[in-house]
Formats: sequence, C-alpha cells, structure tokens
Amino acid sequence: MSASESILDAQGIHAWYGSSHVLHGVDIKIHRGETMGLLGRNGMGKSTLIRTLLGHVPQRDGHISLFGQDMSRAKPFEVARLGVAYVPEGRGVFPNLTVRENLVMAARPGRDGRKDWSYERVLETFPRLSERLSNLGAQLSGGEQQMLSIGRALMTHPELIILDEATEGLAPLIVLEIWRVIGEIRKSGIATLIVDRDYRKVLAHADQAIVLQKGQVVLDGDAEAVAADPALSGFLGL
Repeated sequence: MSASESILDAQGIHAWYGSSHVLHGVDIKIHRGETMGLLGRNGMGKSTLIRTLLGHVPQRDGHISLFGQDMSRAKPFEVARLGVAYVPEGRGVFPNLTVRENLVMAARPGRDGRKDWSYERVLETFPRLSERLSNLGAQLSGGEQQMLSIGRALMTHPELIILDEATEGLAPLIVLEIWRVIGEIRKSGIATLIVDRDYRKVLAHADQAIVLQKGQVVLDGDAEAVAADPALSGFLGL
C-alpha cells in the first residue's frame, strides 16, 4: 500500500438502533498517516459512526474497506486485528489491573512487524504513568486513565487510532498534555480519527475534516477550508 492509498474507505454508511435510523449515507476516507477530524453537535451521529466503522453496531449498511479488505460485516475483534486501535469515550481501562498490566496485556507487533511504540516509549511519552505502574486502573485520576487508554492503544502499534472525546471532563493542564501527545502520534505517521468538543483544536491538528448533522455529512474537505467555511458555526450550534 502506497502512502496515497486509503487505510479506511467507507461509502454509503447507514446505521440503526432498533427502528431509529441514525446514519444516512455517510462517506469517510482516511489515508495512511492522515489525521481526520469528525465534528458535529451532540446527537448528530459521531459516536455511532465510529462504532459502526469498528463493527459494534450490528444494524448497518454500506461498504467499509480497511487496507483494501471488505470489512462491511466484520466483528470488532477482526477490525482490531487489522491494525485499528480505539480509545473510547469513558476510557475503558481495566479497573482491577495495574497500570503495567493494562499496558502489557495489549502489546503486540504492528501489521508489518513494527514495534515503534514500545513499553519504554509509552512511559517516556506519559511520565506520569511511570510513577503509577503498580496502581490499579480504578485508583487513577480521569486524566491518568486517559493517558493509560491512549498508551494501551499505542502498544498495539496501530495503523489507525480512533480517539472519541479524548479530553472530555479533564483538567486544563491534562488537556494540554493530551493534545501534545496527539501531535506526537500524528508526527509518528499513525493515521488518526479525532472526535472532541474543542473544534478549534481538532481542526488545528487535522489534515481533513467532516461535519455531521442529523447523521449526514454537511461539510467535508481540507481542515483549513472547513475551519474557514462560514456555515461551520451554524452546524456546530455556535
């Protein structure tokens, strides 16, 4: 796969929860090393789109391709095996495992055998975690749990990392730290899909962006162009 080829190519994505039709023909494409911002007001389908791409929403339609493979009906573990890491809203750390155990249990080589994000590199990136190695996940602050969740995702050496509300509810200094790490991830060549309420930060870190309204794409393209579009503030309810 060349650098210009897509990691993720999803076309005409529809999704339902029971009789509720949430996504209406969404298209999204992410290329190798590219950062994509996903914007929209609450309830517009952002998390549903992420969950659909990951295989968590069984009632779905459309075509999803990962690394050129048809993954339209794939299960979440099959998506993860292909090199997609997920940092969920709510963090999802294992509360009864230590920081070290949370990290080590996720470790595996990347698709091409890469091991760029070693245990040592993750601890260098998040020095606070190195001071908490024997603490249980449940004993960490919200910011520390978020660092652990991102560090654990990096230990899988992903080609694509999906961050859903990575700075939600965190103290301002921790938020700055998380955005610093997101910048590092971007520089390291991992493709990223970011959802966050701070749309300015998202657009500043993204190459491309899409905006959802009522489960449909209403704006998409180069992040700078999306940021400059006068319609953006209306779609975000600003």
